[in-house]
Amino acid sequence: MRNKDSDRSGNPAPSQVQSVDRAISVLELLARNGEAGITEIAGELGVHKSTASRLVSVLEARGLVEQLGERGKYAIGFGIVRLAGAATGRMDLARLGRQTCQVLAETLGETVNIAVADEGVAINISQARGSAAITTQNWTGQRTPLHATSSGKVLLAYMADGERRRSLRRKLEEYTPRTVTDAGDLAAELDRVVEDGYAACFEEFELGMHAVAVPIHGPGGEVVAAISASGPSYRLSRQRVRQVVRPMAEAAAELSAQLGYYQD
Repeated sequence: MRNKDSDRSGNPAPSQVQSVDRAISVLELLARNGEAGITEIAGELGVHKSTASRLVSVLEARGLVEQLGERGKYAIGFGIVRLAGAATGRMDLARLGRQTCQVLAETLGETVNIAVADEGVAINISQARGSAAITTQNWTGQRTPLHATSSGKVLLAYMADGERRRSLRRKLEEYTPRTVTDAGDLAAELDRVVEDGYAACFEEFELGMHAVAVPIHGPGGEVVAAISASGPSYRLSRQRVRQVVRPMAEAAAELSAQLGYYQD
C-alpha cells in the first residue's frame, strides 16, 4: 500500500518536503536571532500563525527547540546540541587520531588505522603507515566488513546486545577461506574480544595479512572507535600480535582520555 504522504514513485510528497524545509528555516531563524515568538516565526516563513505553531510544536516535542519561560518565545533546544555533538565527536576523533596513528605506526612499523561503525560496516577515518609497512593503499574513508576485520570485531563486540544480534543475523560474506561466516562461532569470538580487550584477524579479509585492534572509549565509557595495526603475516605473527596489544592499548587509552574518558 502506497503511503498517502508519498507520490506514485514512493518519494515524499511536495507538502512533506515543504514542511521539512520550513522546520529547518525555523531552526536557522532561532540560531541567528537567539529567540523568536510564533508571530515572528510565521512572518519569517510567510505562513499563518497556526502553521508556525504546529511546526514549532513538532520541533519542541523532539527537543530541538524549547520555550523560554512564559514569554511565549522559543530558542534552540538541547536536542540540537546532542545531534551536533555526534558530528563534532567524530570530527574530533579523526583530528586527534591522526597524531595517535602516526606515533603508533612509527613505534610498531606497521599500518595503523582508526575505524568507527556506520550502518553495518566499519569506516576508516584515519591512517598512518610505519617504516616497515609494505602496502600503499589508503584506507581512509573506505568501508570494510565488521565480521572480517580486527577493528570491525572490536566494534561488533562492544555494540549493544540488540544491535549486535541484528548484525549477526545478516549474511556473513566469505572474503577468504579463513573468514568466520558462522554466526555462532563469531558470537563466541566476540565474547572473547570483550574478555581479552582486543580482537585479531588472521588472513580473514585478505590472504597474507594479519591485524589486531583495541577499543577507543568516549566520554561516557562507550566504545566509539577501534584502532588497529595491520601487516604481513610473516611479520605480524600470532606471537607478535600478543606483544603489540599493550602499546596499542596504551595509545588507545591516551586517545580516549583526550576524548574525555578516564578509566578508574
